[in-house]
Amino acid sequence: MLADLRRRLPSARLPRLPVTVPMWAHVLTDGRLGASDTAVRSQVAMLNAAYGGELGGADTGIRFRLDGITRTVNAAWFRDPVTFERSIKRARKGGAETLNLYVAQLGELVLGYSTYPYLYRSDPRLDGVVIDWRSLPGGSLRNFDRGFTGVHEIGHWFGLLHTFEHGCAAPGDGVDDTAPEGQPTQGCPAGKDTCVGDGPDPLHNFMDYSDDRCMSEFTPGQALRMQEMWAAYRAPEADTTLDR
Repeated sequence: MLADLRRRLPSARLPRLPVTVPMWAHVLTDGRLGASDTAVRSQVAMLNAAYGGELGGADTGIRFRLDGITRTVNAAWFRDPVTFERSIKRARKGGAETLNLYVAQLGELVLGYSTYPYLYRSDPRLDGVVIDWRSLPGGSLRNFDRGFTGVHEIGHWFGLLHTFEHGCAAPGDGVDDTAPEGQPTQGCPAGKDTCVGDGPDPLHNFMDYSDDRCMSEFTPGQALRMQEMWAAYRAPEADTTLDR
């Protein structure tokens, strides 16, 4: 991934900030359970706060514009979006630059998942982010009810890796200003240092696995990485024809 990004960057211009990302939310329900339009809009507001640096981290220069909400009543799709992913994602709108957020019911072990920007060219219909409706702001998932599951998974959609990627070994997550992390954070500890000598773990980072109450930031390096990924893979003028 990083090698391909380096190949593309010389011909890709970093975007003029802020980048406004068009966004569609596709809400699945079983006819009784599922996210309300109000909850979806609260999620978008939380995305703009988190990516705008309003919670304590860097302003990434990325903003989200909700262009529409679709609603589908299908109990099987709602309860098992992984199995029915390709059918669900027929609702996808826009090109590589459009964030399609699918809101269904997953489980407490897997609250969401995302595709990466460099995979768009190989299968554009699968591009997007899937999250559990109970993780939206005010949701019913204890410790994961502030909307940060969406923030985290959309970080992957922009090309960020987990802060604990590769553990203490180089290149870690490939971002210079996130300290190496030997294992993901659980809960919200007062402190944690799993890679001795490399600084404390970035347990407040949105790309760790901390509880929502512990998360508050992206770093400047992560902001730059997302801008680079946008320029190389997602911007309307990005060249998506290079071989990977």
